[in-house]
Amino acid sequence: YSARMEAELKALEDKLAQFVEINQRLRDDTQRLRQELASTLHRSKQLEEKIFTASNRLEQIVKQIPAEET
Repeated sequence: YSARMEAELKALEDKLAQFVEINQRLRDDTQRLRQELASTLHRSKQLEEKIFTASNRLEQIVKQIPAEET
């Protein structure tokens, strides 16, 4: 091998190592974001259920208020 070829191989190895590192970081980020999304969707569903329950309770309370006679 010539010195130039060795340098090119080394540069290619470095780029490949950098690619592998970035790829792993992106995989980790993707996994974390998927977990955050699942957690957020679960929380959103819980809040929707609370709003539904509160809305029903409020509707029942309003029905119990006597209508005003004019």
